[in-house]
Amino acid sequence: MKNKESKQCRMTTCLFLVYLIVLTWIILFKMGFSIQELGHFRGINLIPFEGSVIVNNKIDFSEIYANVLVFVPFGLYISMLKSNWPFLKKVLPIAGVSLLYEVLQFILAIGASDITDFIGNTLGGIIGIGIYFVIRKIFKTENQTNKILNIIALIATICIVIFLSFLTLANA
Repeated sequence: MKNKESKQCRMTTCLFLVYLIVLTWIILFKMGFSIQELGHFRGINLIPFEGSVIVNNKIDFSEIYANVLVFVPFGLYISMLKSNWPFLKKVLPIAGVSLLYEVLQFILAIGASDITDFIGNTLGGIIGIGIYFVIRKIFKTENQTNKILNIIALIATICIVIFLSFLTLANA
């Protein structure tokens, strides 16, 4: 039994690392392959839901939804890897990584650092934690929950990598 749990943990860790690489490529490199290709723009917005999400004097919810959605897996992976951690301890690495991405965008002058992005990313991670909690209640055991989520994550990871590859090739 321990050997199966260990394999599950290794699989979860590998999938989480692939997720972080893809997330970094999307957020920092804007799905490009070199920093030289990126536009050099440095901006900062510390007022939530202001500035970057306003289009034609209306809030553009698509960017907010995208920020939430892209961090849902983070909450799932943290919950799978650290199921014994309390809620707040799971939220801290999510918020920390989101903050790190925003700071790196500012330092490297490759995008706008935006509090709205930070809020959306953190909310997405919290939603992921909530989804894990619900799925865990349905399947009763941590091992069964993680096994099912690993299968779903593996399929989703393969699909996303293929999709992003096609998208990148189409833009090349």
